[in-house]
Amino acid sequence: MAETVSLSKFRKIKAKEQKEKRAAENRVAFGRTKQEKTLDDKVRKMDQEKITAKKRERPTDDK
Repeated sequence: MAETVSLSKFRKIKAKEQKEKRAAENRVAFGRTKQEKTLDDKVRKMDQEKITAKKRERPTDDK
């Protein structure tokens, strides 16, 4: 005969697994030190400045 399963226990286990998975994803996304965040911001700003410096202005047609 088949084993009886408590659906409430199953739902609780599944919810706990999903919560642990989300916590792991958040640790990766938000678990950085202030130095890492600052360095990343500086690199992003420098890259943006390089792109801006290399842009060409379009000539305007003044008639």
